[in-house]
Amino acid sequence: MENNRNEILLEARDLCKYFPAKDFFGRKKAEVKAVDKINLYIRKGETFGLVGESGCGKSTLGRTLIRMYDPTSGSILFKGQDITGLKGKQLLPVHRQMQIIFQDPYSSLDPHHNVREILKESLTAVSGLSSDEMEGRMVEILKKVGLKPDDMYKYAYEFSGGQRQRIGIARALLVEPEFLLCDEPISALDVSIQAQVVNLLEDLQKEMGLTYLFVAHDLSMVRHISTRIGVMYLGRLVEIADSDELYENPLHPYTKALLSAIPLADPKLAAQSRRVMLSGELPSPMHVPTGCHFHTRCMYAREECKNHIPEMREVSPGHFVSCPYTGGNKS
Repeated sequence: MENNRNEILLEARDLCKYFPAKDFFGRKKAEVKAVDKINLYIRKGETFGLVGESGCGKSTLGRTLIRMYDPTSGSILFKGQDITGLKGKQLLPVHRQMQIIFQDPYSSLDPHHNVREILKESLTAVSGLSSDEMEGRMVEILKKVGLKPDDMYKYAYEFSGGQRQRIGIARALLVEPEFLLCDEPISALDVSIQAQVVNLLEDLQKEMGLTYLFVAHDLSMVRHISTRIGVMYLGRLVEIADSDELYENPLHPYTKALLSAIPLADPKLAAQSRRVMLSGELPSPMHVPTGCHFHTRCMYAREECKNHIPEMREVSPGHFVSCPYTGGNKS
């Protein structure tokens, strides 16, 4: 996946994150390959959307990229620097530049602290600002996310879900990061509030020059906000393309199945649309199929798919797919 190296902010090379599965006695009996040989890059200023079924490894990939998790193998480059092996205090500058917005805006906020204490804790950990400078920074960031300075003295339970997520966004932006992992930031919100939060994220991106990795289940919302989109299945990326290209010309059978599941508001169009149905059950992440992980549910699977791990290939500029039999025909 070649690209102008100066534009790349974050890159993963053969990145793996495995978790040990232990029995009752604490003995390792298997390995959960949550992230398996991932290669991707994210350009500065773009929003990279990441979609796939629950349990496919989206959140684990994001958290490994920002070094919340230690990778099992592979490498992570941030602004050209290899951050894979950094430990302890070495990670502080990285964590200041790479922040996360969590899925649940209530459980991610300390109920015993008011907003001022929550925000001040973030600033104290990473900066040498004076008390007055901290106070000014907190007021400024609350205004940016659509809250009032007086809201600093309220507790999380006094806010609605949308307001709590705005506090989470404010906390992430307080240390002036360059990269944000948006880990399903709207899935816990009412539908009426989701668009407001997405629009806020887009406005902040333009104003502050931010780069996003946007993890989500809502495929139509991902198309709206993303520059490029990656599709994950059982720990592996199966397709990457520009947002419109992926939706208008999906190539991998799994991508086609995901997109066909998007509900249509027009009953006539819904009746005319052809649903791509997957056969079989989703395999256990502890016992993933050999070869192509998707071959047990794929309508185009061939004998070699059981033993051969397909590599990403570029089928058109910027459009990568791991299936050599896209559309059922060998390319």
